[in-house]
Amino acid sequence: MPAARSRSQTAPSLSAAAGAPGTRTHWSRAVVRGLLMLAYPVLILCAWHWDTPRLVGFMLLAILWLQRWAGGGPLALSLRQLSALDWGVLALLTCASTAIVVTDSELLLRLYPSLVNLGLLVAFGATLARGPSMIEKFARLGNPDLPAGAVRYTRRVTQVWCAFFVANGAFSAYTALYWSRANWSLYNGAIAYGLIGLLLAGEIIWRYLVVLPRAARADSGAA
Repeated sequence: MPAARSRSQTAPSLSAAAGAPGTRTHWSRAVVRGLLMLAYPVLILCAWHWDTPRLVGFMLLAILWLQRWAGGGPLALSLRQLSALDWGVLALLTCASTAIVVTDSELLLRLYPSLVNLGLLVAFGATLARGPSMIEKFARLGNPDLPAGAVRYTRRVTQVWCAFFVANGAFSAYTALYWSRANWSLYNGAIAYGLIGLLLAGEIIWRYLVVLPRAARADSGAA
């Protein structure tokens, strides 16, 4: 009996040990993904200190492909899951980064954030044409069975994000052409991400204060 108990106690520990490498891989990739998401705005913030567009372009190229490897790009997908459209966006940003490296052009570097917004606009906008919308995809990760009203709402939210990418991309191009290097860096590396945070927070507040109570009243009325 002691031997049986010993074997029974050892088996879970062996299972846990066997699962540990996979868990460590998952967490390490998550940490890498988070660091890469922060790397881009930090790099843009630091770019105005460095009078070397070629170096920044090379670092942008490295971040771009590392994001795809870690699954932390604009669509949060790994390389093997990228569609033809996603590859097109990746090719656009790869060509832009490579052009910065080859030409050492500060103007091309300044225009890079506008191209990022263009890529996001294409990625989000394409889902409005072919469905499901980008925000619906994100919502279904937590709730696969979305009601029809939620599907319509996520589509409207996706449209709002598309409008944001148009406005932010256009203003980013304006800063690239007419603002100083320091102000361009500040807007595209910090202020633009603050605006993204405000939009995210605003959508959450609107959803919980307006959309969900309205849906609850409609359900109670129907009942």
